[in-house]
Amino acid sequence: MATELALPAGSGTATKTKLAIIMFSGTADKFLALGVLSQAAAALGTEVDLFVSGFALLGFTKEHHDLPFAIEFAGMARAMAQGLETSRVGPWDTMVRQAKELGAKVHACSMMSGVMGLALGDFNDLIDDIVGAASFIQMAEGGQTLFI
Repeated sequence: MATELALPAGSGTATKTKLAIIMFSGTADKFLALGVLSQAAAALGTEVDLFVSGFALLGFTKEHHDLPFAIEFAGMARAMAQGLETSRVGPWDTMVRQAKELGAKVHACSMMSGVMGLALGDFNDLIDDIVGAASFIQMAEGGQTLFI
């Protein structure tokens, strides 16, 4: 079960800022970061756009794919899973879903979707559309961009 997010005390109303997150990696640790950052930014009133490319696309398909841990963290996977459960941290996709409920948009990379033989119908409901890199760069203009 995911914990509820609240604005920090004394923050008043959030100012509208932009955050673009480019998700390339297909490892579980990176998906967790994607969930945390997109959910937190959206909860603060930030305009959030996610651009999913490379092997990260597999985490957004209707077909289930196990997300491996990066090799340097593989030995910690079991302890991490137990810690997340104990701390009642929801799964990454629940966090992204909550970010979407607050206005975040998730875009699949058109080039890599094509390379991997994926069409819009192959993706789960987290993907809003398929766009090219140039379109995403235009969306991200004027905001902060993170690469995961």
